[in-house]
Amino acid sequence: MAKITKLDDIVSLCKRRGFIFQSSEIYGGLASCYDYGPLGVELKRNVRAAWWNSVVQMRDDVVGLDSSILMHPLVWKASGHADKFADVIVECKKCNTRSRVDHLTSGAEEHTEHVPVETAMTDAAALDKKVCPNCGQVGQFTEPMAFRLMFETQMGANVDDTMRLFLRPETAQGIFANFRNVLDSTRVRIPFGIAQIGKSFRNEVTTKAFIFRTREFEQAELEFFCEPGTDDEWYEHWRQQRFEWYLSLGIKKENLRFREHDLDELAHYAKACVDVEYRFPFGSGDWQELEGIANRTDFDLRQHQRGMRTLNSWFEKKGDLSQIELNSEADNYHKGPLSYFDDQTKKRYIPYVIEPSAGIDRSALAFLVDAYDEEEVRGETRNLLRFHHSLAPTKVAVFPLVKKDGMPEIAVKIYDDLKGHFTCFYDEKGAVGRRYRRQDEAGTPFCITVDGQTIEDSTVTVRQRDSMEQVRVATDQLKNYLRGELEL
Repeated sequence: MAKITKLDDIVSLCKRRGFIFQSSEIYGGLASCYDYGPLGVELKRNVRAAWWNSVVQMRDDVVGLDSSILMHPLVWKASGHADKFADVIVECKKCNTRSRVDHLTSGAEEHTEHVPVETAMTDAAALDKKVCPNCGQVGQFTEPMAFRLMFETQMGANVDDTMRLFLRPETAQGIFANFRNVLDSTRVRIPFGIAQIGKSFRNEVTTKAFIFRTREFEQAELEFFCEPGTDDEWYEHWRQQRFEWYLSLGIKKENLRFREHDLDELAHYAKACVDVEYRFPFGSGDWQELEGIANRTDFDLRQHQRGMRTLNSWFEKKGDLSQIELNSEADNYHKGPLSYFDDQTKKRYIPYVIEPSAGIDRSALAFLVDAYDEEEVRGETRNLLRFHHSLAPTKVAVFPLVKKDGMPEIAVKIYDDLKGHFTCFYDEKGAVGRRYRRQDEAGTPFCITVDGQTIEDSTVTVRQRDSMEQVRVATDQLKNYLRGELEL
């Protein structure tokens, strides 16, 4: 029986086997920033590919996009990030630890995601019973203050033409800004979606639990545009699709659940929102957001139409976002440049949007946690990652049993033949049992061993990761055998 996974076990394995390292570790590290090692980069690439395959490749109603990280500042004025995207924080007077107000508890379960600034400021009025998460002091906090979450940078060669820009805090706005471009350059018709995977950045006050919440992270987002009145149907469709995706890639059903947002949790633009939550090994096992699915109504496209009409103010105010008000005069949304005309029904409208938004890093962590297992084998502990085959960083490892009798030469030939079809690893160092254990920890589904019998009949031993069963397969049948087992 598998033991309960602890986060420390995952962190240790990730460092030991080259999945994830602390960023800038040789300089003492940079908080909440991580580097993906040789196995981690393959895992993350496979998670991306699985998401893209499900959301884009296997559908006829979704297209892809890769928008720029740097965007015009008015994008963030229109979206509301420039004015409202902040956390409310306080500092403990005893230990000087800063905390988000919505993370402080009085013994009850804490919030774990961003809440609107207005809500947090209301909560901050009752800090006398809140507990410092660092030292346990009750009610000893400074006055709450807003903490901006967007990283700022500058573009320009000198002071006179420098423009203040932001590193994007989400990928979604790049999709909304390109809505008309996609309509005009493709044959898509509503209902349709635009999908994107890319880096986002948030200057988080409170980071948490390894790669669960970081300041630089990768998002996989879909904005699915539909006719108003059909949005409830599509909302239900996408919440089920996304839940099933995690199950199809091996997440155990008992570790996954939906959590509907209460009305007072909903973002100001949202009609409905649900989180897919996973039971992460934080503390005794905490349910935390893995992905959010939201009905964003027509808010974003309406706001960007306002932003487009505000461009002259941008130049007049010399780019000072705090001095600019979005232009809503004569605001006829339905005839604006981001509206949609259905030539079959002869209707023009601003589409509603259903948004499934997942974190690639957070998903990779969930797959790592769920795959991790320990078991006793002949008096020894075997650590392994039972990855779904499509997510495994390495699909096949090839070994010679010993470094003599021509076995390495045959093994290298097999390795060279297979690596054009599967991600492969060659290893001839140490006892073959230890090599198996190393591949178990890496999550490799199959190990191929060239031995004495190979010399006689051109068969090899193929060992399966999960069951440790071994079968003999002819060398000229290896590709077909592995394709069948890996379902590739």
